[in-house]
Amino acid sequence: MRPTRRSSRRSVLAVGVVVLALALTGCGSAGPGAAPSGSAGASPATLTITDPTGREVTVPAEPKAALGFYTTDVDILITLGIPLATLQPIRGDSGYTTFPAFFPQDALRGVSTFANYPEYSFEKVLEANPDFILNGLGYDNKTLDRLPEIAPTYSVNAFDGQDWRVHFKETAAALGRTAQYEAWSRQYDEQLTRAKADIAATAAKNWTVASISYWDNSIQLGCYGVSCRTLKNDLQLTTPALMDKEEAKLSAEQFGQLSDIDAVFMSIGVGEQGLKAHQELLAELDKIPTWRTLPFVKNQRIYTYEMEMEYGSPSGQTALVEAMRKALVEGAAQS
Repeated sequence: MRPTRRSSRRSVLAVGVVVLALALTGCGSAGPGAAPSGSAGASPATLTITDPTGREVTVPAEPKAALGFYTTDVDILITLGIPLATLQPIRGDSGYTTFPAFFPQDALRGVSTFANYPEYSFEKVLEANPDFILNGLGYDNKTLDRLPEIAPTYSVNAFDGQDWRVHFKETAAALGRTAQYEAWSRQYDEQLTRAKADIAATAAKNWTVASISYWDNSIQLGCYGVSCRTLKNDLQLTTPALMDKEEAKLSAEQFGQLSDIDAVFMSIGVGEQGLKAHQELLAELDKIPTWRTLPFVKNQRIYTYEMEMEYGSPSGQTALVEAMRKALVEGAAQS
Protein backbone atom coordinates (compact mmCIF):
# COMPACT_ATOMS: atom_id res chain seq x y z
CA MET A 1 0.00 0.00 0.00
CA ARG A 2 1.39 3.39 -0.98
CA PRO A 3 0.49 6.80 0.61
CA THR A 4 -1.34 9.53 -1.36
CA ARG A 5 0.27 12.93 -1.95
CA ARG A 6 -2.46 15.41 -0.96
CA SER A 7 0.04 17.38 1.08
CA SER A 8 3.58 16.96 2.25
CA ARG A 9 2.44 16.68 5.87
CA ARG A 10 -0.14 14.00 5.10
CA SER A 11 2.47 12.21 3.03
CA VAL A 12 4.90 12.09 5.95
CA LEU A 13 2.19 10.86 8.32
CA ALA A 14 1.07 8.18 5.89
CA VAL A 15 4.60 6.93 5.37
CA GLY A 16 5.03 6.70 9.13
CA VAL A 17 1.90 4.59 9.44
CA VAL A 18 3.02 2.23 6.70
CA VAL A 19 6.51 1.82 8.21
CA LEU A 20 5.00 1.09 11.61
CA ALA A 21 2.62 -1.45 10.11
CA LEU A 22 5.45 -3.18 8.30
CA ALA A 23 7.52 -3.27 11.47
CA LEU A 24 4.66 -4.91 13.31
CA THR A 25 3.54 -7.38 10.66
CA GLY A 26 6.28 -7.80 8.08
CA CYS A 27 8.58 -9.98 10.23
CA GLY A 28 6.19 -12.73 11.19
CA SER A 29 7.37 -16.27 11.81
CA ALA A 30 8.71 -18.03 8.75
CA GLY A 31 7.68 -21.32 10.32
CA PRO A 32 6.51 -22.82 13.58
CA GLY A 33 9.81 -22.09 15.30
CA ALA A 34 10.73 -18.51 14.45
CA ALA A 35 9.65 -15.57 16.61
CA PRO A 36 9.34 -12.05 15.10
CA SER A 37 12.32 -9.75 15.45
CA GLY A 38 13.91 -6.87 13.54
CA SER A 39 12.99 -5.61 10.08
CA ALA A 40 11.62 -7.55 7.15
CA GLY A 41 14.12 -10.12 5.88
CA ALA A 42 16.22 -10.11 9.06
CA SER A 43 16.99 -13.34 10.90
CA PRO A 44 14.79 -13.91 13.94
CA ALA A 45 16.31 -13.20 17.34
CA THR A 46 14.55 -16.21 18.83
CA LEU A 47 13.16 -19.59 17.81
CA THR A 48 10.07 -21.11 19.36
CA ILE A 49 10.37 -24.88 19.15
CA THR A 50 8.95 -28.00 20.78
CA ASP A 51 11.59 -30.28 22.23
CA PRO A 52 11.32 -34.11 22.29
CA THR A 53 9.82 -34.01 25.77
CA GLY A 54 6.83 -32.13 24.33
CA ARG A 55 7.68 -28.80 25.93
CA GLU A 56 7.53 -25.61 23.90
CA VAL A 57 10.49 -23.34 24.47
CA THR A 58 11.64 -20.04 23.02
CA VAL A 59 15.41 -20.04 22.64
CA PRO A 60 17.93 -17.54 21.26
CA ALA A 61 18.57 -18.13 17.56
CA GLU A 62 22.21 -17.26 18.20
CA PRO A 63 23.11 -18.13 21.82
CA LYS A 64 26.15 -16.36 23.19
CA ALA A 65 26.73 -18.37 26.38
CA ALA A 66 25.20 -21.85 26.15
CA LEU A 67 25.56 -24.60 28.73
CA GLY A 68 25.48 -28.36 28.15
CA PHE A 69 23.94 -30.04 31.17
CA TYR A 70 25.79 -33.31 30.62
CA THR A 71 29.30 -33.68 29.20
CA THR A 72 28.07 -34.99 25.85
CA ASP A 73 25.80 -31.95 25.53
CA VAL A 74 28.85 -29.70 25.75
CA ASP A 75 30.47 -31.56 22.86
CA ILE A 76 27.29 -31.26 20.79
CA LEU A 77 27.14 -27.50 21.40
CA ILE A 78 30.74 -27.14 20.24
CA THR A 79 30.13 -29.21 17.10
CA LEU A 80 27.06 -27.13 16.25
CA GLY A 81 29.12 -23.94 16.53
CA ILE A 82 27.28 -22.59 19.57
CA PRO A 83 29.44 -20.47 21.93
CA LEU A 84 29.82 -21.77 25.47
CA ALA A 85 29.33 -20.13 28.82
CA THR A 86 32.64 -19.96 30.68
CA LEU A 87 31.49 -22.49 33.29
CA GLN A 88 30.47 -26.00 32.19
CA PRO A 89 29.68 -29.31 33.93
CA ILE A 90 31.67 -32.53 33.88
CA ARG A 91 31.19 -35.92 35.52
CA GLY A 92 31.91 -35.96 39.23
CA ASP A 93 32.91 -39.62 39.25
CA SER A 94 35.13 -42.10 37.40
CA GLY A 95 38.24 -39.99 37.87
CA TYR A 96 37.20 -37.01 35.75
CA THR A 97 38.53 -33.63 36.83
CA THR A 98 38.15 -31.95 33.45
CA PHE A 99 36.71 -32.69 30.01
CA PRO A 100 37.79 -35.79 28.08
CA ALA A 101 41.03 -35.23 26.22
CA PHE A 102 39.35 -36.05 22.89
CA PHE A 103 36.97 -33.07 23.14
CA PRO A 104 37.88 -29.99 21.01
CA GLN A 105 40.29 -28.27 23.37
CA ASP A 106 40.39 -24.93 21.55
CA ALA A 107 36.67 -24.42 22.14
CA LEU A 108 37.17 -25.23 25.84
CA ARG A 109 40.02 -22.80 26.42
CA GLY A 110 39.10 -20.52 29.30
CA VAL A 111 36.15 -22.71 30.35
CA SER A 112 36.03 -23.72 34.01
CA THR A 113 34.27 -26.88 35.19
CA PHE A 114 32.10 -28.14 38.01
CA ALA A 115 30.95 -31.64 38.92
CA ASN A 116 27.37 -32.26 37.81
CA TYR A 117 26.96 -36.03 37.63
CA PRO A 118 25.71 -38.24 39.20
CA GLU A 119 24.61 -35.45 41.55
CA TYR A 120 23.28 -32.25 39.98
CA SER A 121 24.48 -28.77 40.89
CA PHE A 122 21.73 -26.39 39.81
CA GLU A 123 23.44 -23.65 41.83
CA LYS A 124 26.51 -23.89 39.60
CA VAL A 125 24.32 -23.89 36.49
CA LEU A 126 22.79 -20.64 37.73
CA GLU A 127 26.27 -19.26 38.42
CA ALA A 128 27.26 -20.01 34.82
CA ASN A 129 24.57 -17.52 33.72
CA PRO A 130 23.74 -19.31 30.44
CA ASP A 131 21.40 -17.85 27.85
CA PHE A 132 20.56 -21.37 26.60
CA ILE A 133 20.80 -24.89 28.04
CA LEU A 134 21.01 -28.15 26.13
CA ASN A 135 19.84 -30.92 28.45
CA GLY A 136 20.44 -34.50 27.35
CA LEU A 137 19.16 -35.87 30.66
CA GLY A 138 15.53 -35.28 29.78
CA TYR A 139 14.54 -38.59 31.36
CA ASP A 140 14.85 -36.91 34.78
CA ASN A 141 11.91 -34.71 35.72
CA LYS A 142 14.12 -32.73 38.08
CA THR A 143 15.98 -31.34 35.09
CA LEU A 144 12.76 -30.62 33.20
CA ASP A 145 11.39 -28.59 36.10
CA ARG A 146 14.47 -26.77 37.33
CA LEU A 147 16.51 -25.87 34.27
CA PRO A 148 13.88 -23.71 32.49
CA GLU A 149 13.82 -21.55 35.63
CA ILE A 150 17.45 -20.71 34.93
CA ALA A 151 17.49 -20.30 31.13
CA PRO A 152 15.62 -21.45 28.00
CA THR A 153 16.20 -25.21 27.87
CA TYR A 154 15.98 -27.76 25.06
CA SER A 155 15.60 -31.17 26.70
CA VAL A 156 15.94 -34.62 25.18
CA ASN A 157 16.32 -38.09 26.65
CA ALA A 158 19.62 -38.84 24.94
CA PHE A 159 19.92 -42.16 26.77
CA ASP A 160 16.73 -43.89 25.65
CA GLY A 161 18.52 -46.68 23.78
CA GLN A 162 18.36 -45.11 20.33
CA ASP A 163 21.49 -44.34 18.38
CA TRP A 164 22.66 -41.01 19.83
CA ARG A 165 22.96 -39.60 16.31
CA VAL A 166 19.17 -39.68 15.92
CA HIS A 167 18.89 -37.12 18.71
CA PHE A 168 21.92 -35.17 17.47
CA LYS A 169 20.35 -34.73 14.04
CA GLU A 170 16.97 -33.71 15.47
CA THR A 171 18.58 -31.24 17.86
CA ALA A 172 20.61 -29.68 15.07
CA ALA A 173 17.50 -29.26 12.92
CA ALA A 174 15.48 -27.74 15.76
CA LEU A 175 18.23 -25.21 16.50
CA GLY A 176 18.75 -24.29 12.86
CA ARG A 177 22.15 -26.00 12.74
CA THR A 178 21.60 -28.72 10.14
CA ALA A 179 24.59 -27.51 8.10
CA GLN A 180 26.90 -28.08 11.03
CA TYR A 181 25.48 -31.55 11.64
CA GLU A 182 25.92 -32.48 7.99
CA ALA A 183 29.51 -31.21 7.99
CA TRP A 184 30.34 -33.45 10.94
CA SER A 185 28.52 -36.39 9.33
CA ARG A 186 30.54 -36.05 6.12
CA GLN A 187 33.80 -35.96 8.03
CA TYR A 188 32.77 -39.00 10.05
CA ASP A 189 31.86 -40.96 6.91
CA GLU A 190 35.28 -40.16 5.47
CA GLN A 191 36.93 -41.34 8.68
CA LEU A 192 34.94 -44.58 8.58
CA THR A 193 36.01 -45.24 5.00
CA ARG A 194 39.67 -44.88 5.96
CA ALA A 195 39.31 -46.97 9.12
CA LYS A 196 37.56 -49.82 7.32
CA ALA A 197 40.24 -49.84 4.64
CA ASP A 198 43.01 -49.98 7.25
CA ILE A 199 41.38 -52.90 9.06
CA ALA A 200 40.62 -54.72 5.81
CA ALA A 201 44.33 -54.67 4.99
CA THR A 202 45.09 -56.81 8.07
CA ALA A 203 44.17 -60.19 9.50
CA ALA A 204 41.70 -58.42 11.79
CA LYS A 205 39.24 -58.29 8.89
CA ASN A 206 38.48 -61.96 9.60
CA TRP A 207 38.17 -61.63 13.37
CA THR A 208 34.96 -61.89 15.33
CA VAL A 209 34.92 -58.91 17.69
CA ALA A 210 32.68 -57.86 20.56
CA SER A 211 32.23 -55.11 23.12
CA ILE A 212 31.74 -56.49 26.62
CA SER A 213 31.49 -55.35 30.21
CA TYR A 214 31.49 -57.22 33.50
CA TRP A 215 29.13 -56.46 36.35
CA ASP A 216 26.61 -58.27 38.51
CA ASN A 217 28.94 -61.32 38.25
CA SER A 218 28.14 -61.59 34.54
CA ILE A 219 29.64 -60.72 31.16
CA GLN A 220 27.30 -58.28 29.42
CA LEU A 221 27.45 -58.07 25.63
CA GLY A 222 24.06 -57.19 24.17
CA CYS A 223 23.99 -54.65 21.34
CA TYR A 224 22.58 -51.72 23.26
CA GLY A 225 25.35 -49.16 23.41
CA VAL A 226 27.56 -47.05 21.19
CA SER A 227 30.51 -49.44 21.06
CA CYS A 228 28.46 -52.37 19.77
CA ARG A 229 26.78 -50.28 17.08
CA THR A 230 30.14 -48.90 16.03
CA LEU A 231 31.68 -52.35 15.60
CA LYS A 232 28.66 -53.92 13.97
CA ASN A 233 26.99 -51.17 11.94
CA ASP A 234 29.69 -48.57 11.30
CA LEU A 235 32.88 -50.60 10.93
CA GLN A 236 30.82 -53.56 9.68
CA LEU A 237 32.93 -56.14 11.46
CA THR A 238 31.83 -59.67 12.32
CA THR A 239 30.24 -59.83 15.76
CA PRO A 240 28.99 -62.87 17.72
CA ALA A 241 25.35 -63.93 17.48
CA LEU A 242 24.88 -63.00 21.13
CA MET A 243 25.30 -59.36 20.16
CA ASP A 244 22.25 -59.55 17.92
CA LYS A 245 20.22 -59.22 21.11
CA GLU A 246 19.67 -55.94 22.86
CA GLU A 247 20.69 -57.51 26.14
CA ALA A 248 22.73 -60.64 26.76
CA LYS A 249 24.58 -61.69 29.88
CA LEU A 250 26.57 -64.78 30.72
CA SER A 251 27.45 -66.15 34.12
CA ALA A 252 30.84 -67.78 34.73
CA GLU A 253 29.38 -71.19 33.88
CA GLN A 254 28.43 -69.85 30.43
CA PHE A 255 31.74 -68.23 29.49
CA GLY A 256 32.36 -71.01 26.99
CA GLN A 257 29.84 -69.30 24.70
CA LEU A 258 32.50 -66.63 24.12
CA SER A 259 34.93 -69.08 22.53
CA ASP A 260 34.31 -67.85 18.97
CA ILE A 261 35.41 -64.27 19.77
CA ASP A 262 38.88 -63.18 18.62
CA ALA A 263 39.02 -59.73 20.22
CA VAL A 264 36.97 -57.69 22.69
CA PHE A 265 36.66 -54.04 23.66
CA MET A 266 35.99 -52.87 27.21
CA SER A 267 35.47 -49.35 28.50
CA ILE A 268 37.59 -48.01 31.35
CA GLY A 269 37.58 -44.91 33.50
CA VAL A 270 39.99 -42.08 32.90
CA GLY A 271 43.58 -41.89 34.10
CA GLU A 272 45.41 -44.05 36.61
CA GLN A 273 42.24 -44.65 38.62
CA GLY A 274 40.46 -46.08 35.59
CA LEU A 275 43.41 -48.24 34.56
CA LYS A 276 43.77 -49.62 38.08
CA ALA A 277 40.07 -50.52 38.25
CA HIS A 278 40.34 -52.26 34.87
CA GLN A 279 43.38 -54.27 35.94
CA GLU A 280 41.63 -55.33 39.14
CA LEU A 281 38.63 -56.47 37.11
CA LEU A 282 40.78 -58.58 34.80
CA ALA A 283 42.53 -60.11 37.80
CA GLU A 284 39.13 -61.09 39.21
CA LEU A 285 38.07 -62.63 35.90
CA ASP A 286 41.37 -64.46 35.62
CA LYS A 287 40.39 -66.53 38.65
CA ILE A 288 37.70 -68.19 36.51
CA PRO A 289 39.23 -71.17 34.64
CA THR A 290 36.95 -70.90 31.60
CA TRP A 291 37.87 -67.25 31.17
CA ARG A 292 41.55 -68.10 30.86
CA THR A 293 40.82 -70.50 27.98
CA LEU A 294 39.07 -67.94 25.77
CA PRO A 295 40.95 -67.00 22.56
CA PHE A 296 40.89 -63.24 23.14
CA VAL A 297 42.27 -63.77 26.65
CA LYS A 298 45.06 -66.15 25.62
CA ASN A 299 46.03 -63.93 22.66
CA GLN A 300 45.91 -60.75 24.77
CA ARG A 301 43.31 -59.08 22.60
CA ILE A 302 41.37 -57.23 25.27
CA TYR A 303 41.36 -53.64 24.07
CA THR A 304 40.12 -50.59 25.95
CA TYR A 305 38.55 -47.23 25.24
CA GLU A 306 37.65 -44.33 27.52
CA MET A 307 34.21 -44.75 29.06
CA GLU A 308 32.95 -41.31 28.02
CA MET A 309 33.13 -42.45 24.39
CA GLU A 310 30.32 -44.86 25.19
CA TYR A 311 27.77 -42.15 25.93
CA GLY A 312 27.49 -40.71 22.44
CA SER A 313 28.76 -37.38 21.19
CA PRO A 314 30.46 -36.17 17.99
CA SER A 315 34.01 -36.13 19.35
CA GLY A 316 33.42 -39.30 21.35
CA GLN A 317 32.25 -41.16 18.24
CA THR A 318 35.25 -40.17 16.16
CA ALA A 319 37.62 -40.97 19.03
CA LEU A 320 36.02 -44.39 19.48
CA VAL A 321 36.43 -45.31 15.81
CA GLU A 322 40.08 -44.27 15.95
CA ALA A 323 40.65 -46.28 19.15
CA MET A 324 39.09 -49.36 17.55
CA ARG A 325 40.96 -48.93 14.28
CA LYS A 326 44.29 -48.52 16.02
CA ALA A 327 43.75 -51.46 18.37
CA LEU A 328 42.76 -53.86 15.61
CA VAL A 329 45.49 -52.84 13.19
CA GLU A 330 48.21 -52.99 15.84
CA GLY A 331 46.78 -56.17 17.33
CA ALA A 332 46.80 -57.89 13.97
CA ALA A 333 50.40 -56.82 13.38
CA GLN A 334 51.43 -58.45 16.67
CA SER A 335 49.67 -61.73 15.92
